[in-house]
Amino acid sequence: MTLRTLGLIGGMSFEGSAVYYRKINEAIHQHLGGLHSAELLMRSIDFQPIVDMQRSDRWEEAGQALAKAARALEAGGADCIMICAVTMHLVADAVETATVLPFIHIVDEVAIRLKAAGRVRPLLLATRYTMENGFYPARMKPHGINVMVPDAPSRERIHDIIFNELSIGRVEDLSRQQLVDIIEIARMQGADSVIFGCTEICMILDTDTLPLPGFDSTAIHIEAAVDFALGKSGDPA
Repeated sequence: MTLRTLGLIGGMSFEGSAVYYRKINEAIHQHLGGLHSAELLMRSIDFQPIVDMQRSDRWEEAGQALAKAARALEAGGADCIMICAVTMHLVADAVETATVLPFIHIVDEVAIRLKAAGRVRPLLLATRYTMENGFYPARMKPHGINVMVPDAPSRERIHDIIFNELSIGRVEDLSRQQLVDIIEIARMQGADSVIFGCTEICMILDTDTLPLPGFDSTAIHIEAAVDFALGKSGDPA
């Protein structure tokens, strides 16, 4: 069969992008067997300048950088565009309008999965930017899903775990327990599920061993990408 070519904007972080590359190829192999692997292009950009833009609130500039990456993928022959980082979906509009290619939006895919499971009050674990900006809950709201976020000290600790540990490949047992404790508090406050709202969260938590049902946004995003590559889905909405 002829596979569609996936266009991945990666590097934010390289650890998270490696998860995308490996799991997409594993899924294609599982579907097709033999020595099959994915047709994909990855434009992996230097994360530090993007982090500097995030810290100084230069999101428009960050959007321009990712839009440039999207246009490079389109020119290279990609059939769709996807961002391999949840936080950078804050500039998804700039990326989506940069090309004529379909864009696979991670929040939309997670919303579809939550609705199918009957979950309407998820806790969001993510970077501080994702938890505090509001774009994630706003995009979930039309689906009837009301997103919870942890309190300020917990948000700061989660952000630190992502940037100073997971993004450079460090997985600490103490940090894992702290995340589980945050989820337990949310459960007592009425959360009915938890979203791994950052690519790297899957490196430290397992969706099947938590106080609440877990939804790994990276795994869900990857499944949507594989369906697109195999022609099992049309252009994303």
